[in-house]
Amino acid sequence: MHDGSKQKRLSPMQPLLIAVLLGLGCAWLNCPIINQLSEVLSELFIRLLKLVSLPIIFFSLLATLSGMSSMRHMRIFGGVVLKYTLLTTLSAAGLALLLYILINPANGPSILITKSDDIPEKINYWQHILNTVPSNIIEPFYQNNSTAVLLLALLLSTAVISLKTPHKATLQQLFESLFAAIMQMTRLIMKLIPLAVWGFITQFAQELKSQSVLQGLPLYLLCILLANIIQAMAVLPILLKMNGLSPWKAVKAMWPALTIAFFSKSSSAALASAVDCAENRLGVDKQIARFSMPLCITVNMNACAAFILITVLFVSQSHGVHYSALELVGWIFIATVAAIGNASVPMGCYMLSSAFLSTMGVPLPLLAIILPFYALIDMLESAINVWSDACVTAVAAQHLHKTTNSQPENNTHRVF
Repeated sequence: MHDGSKQKRLSPMQPLLIAVLLGLGCAWLNCPIINQLSEVLSELFIRLLKLVSLPIIFFSLLATLSGMSSMRHMRIFGGVVLKYTLLTTLSAAGLALLLYILINPANGPSILITKSDDIPEKINYWQHILNTVPSNIIEPFYQNNSTAVLLLALLLSTAVISLKTPHKATLQQLFESLFAAIMQMTRLIMKLIPLAVWGFITQFAQELKSQSVLQGLPLYLLCILLANIIQAMAVLPILLKMNGLSPWKAVKAMWPALTIAFFSKSSSAALASAVDCAENRLGVDKQIARFSMPLCITVNMNACAAFILITVLFVSQSHGVHYSALELVGWIFIATVAAIGNASVPMGCYMLSSAFLSTMGVPLPLLAIILPFYALIDMLESAINVWSDACVTAVAAQHLHKTTNSQPENNTHRVF
């Protein structure tokens, strides 16, 4: 009986393993038709996930916040989540600085270049901050601006909470039903995961085959990888342990969402799965999960903070910029704030690093060397960001359970 149950639990992984093996085999064959098919399937899956990601953020927050009894209730929830978001992001940036000082990648062989056509167009970061406040209610959705959607959901939720009971109850039920419909649509999309993983693996292996190893980058890449891995495998598990939670159980519960984030290179694309895993596998009360996960996925960017700090220091010091000890410590806070306020643009961490370097007057061509590797780094960072979101959500739920006399309504089971 026990063995049969165990085998049943392992069976969902079998299609994924088969997809990975087939993807590696297809990449080795290097057939143009197969490569094109993998690209189409990968793009189709990502588009479908993006189709539901913003509605999930919007309706999950509306359904949760509009159901709260008062503004005080919403402030308590948000305060706890943001406290742990700030704590984990600061720790990620601090760890990145420590590793950067120890490894000192900028003192390796010179890899400076003079020109490149591969640098993305310079962005106006302040304009992205301004775009956080939409000029109309539809704008955030057609511009795919998750931060503006979050702000709109918070404003509308605040208004709904202040309404009288009949209107409030009607709207809350409407938002709950719309959220349920979006989640059902997402479950249908999730059935395409094996095909999507095959496409992602085929493309990923092709990219690896086409990249040349450049001298001077290994220490920089090692610094990035260590900062992310230590944050994911040491700092965040310690946070869970300190709050009486099991890191191993949390990893197993969130594994489907982490897999999606890794292969899609998007924490937003993994949002639907992350909310579902937090509720049904991690054991977080649905009211907390539906509030915390969308909020965290929007503002909790541990890996982004580490990438910004290490990349800005590496590129600027490679061009002869020197920093005092106080300035280096200051970059912990700069990277933290930048990661939390990360604009919803493609390759956000990379673009933010570019914006900082441009402001400092540092030449950007060196970023062209980093760019091909960023696709690989982005896969790891996306998964770690979702893992951090899950840890913050679990710890916040535990904190709220301990500091309130009664469980949140509709609670089905405690965390672990």
